[in-house]
Amino acid sequence: MNNTEYLIRVIYNSININDYTRLSINNVAGQLNLRIHYWPFSSEMTEHKGKYKIFINESLNGQQRWQVFGHEMSHYFQDQTDRDVLRESFVDYCESKADYFAYHFCVPTFMLTNLKGVNVYDVMDLFNVEFDFALRRLEMYQNKIINRRITNEGPYC
Repeated sequence: MNNTEYLIRVIYNSININDYTRLSINNVAGQLNLRIHYWPFSSEMTEHKGKYKIFINESLNGQQRWQVFGHEMSHYFQDQTDRDVLRESFVDYCESKADYFAYHFCVPTFMLTNLKGVNVYDVMDLFNVEFDFALRRLEMYQNKIINRRITNEGPYC
């Protein structure tokens, strides 16, 4: 389990979310006392006087909203810094890291591990994500399993 997977497991366990049926923006935000606002502009998270709000573009479908929420949650948990003073390359790095976090937040490894024989359509339905997102997440998960086998068994001849 890598650091991101471990962090997400700790987060979900701390708010009593242990299976995919409880994964939703409203459930997670409610457990964390976060306010969600839907508006016509780009999605972002903001903080004012110690209170966090997530603004999600209202034109997104449910799957896109969940994926964007996962991305914004990375900023909530990991990088609460003033982006106005950061160099552009570091901001790009933070955004890339947030995208990686979103894959694991929206489709947690510890929940995916409990499912046997799932395909991309199952992941889409169970975790409420889009096809490309589900496909990339399954690729990440399968690569992890393959790498674990290679590390444990040594390289193939």
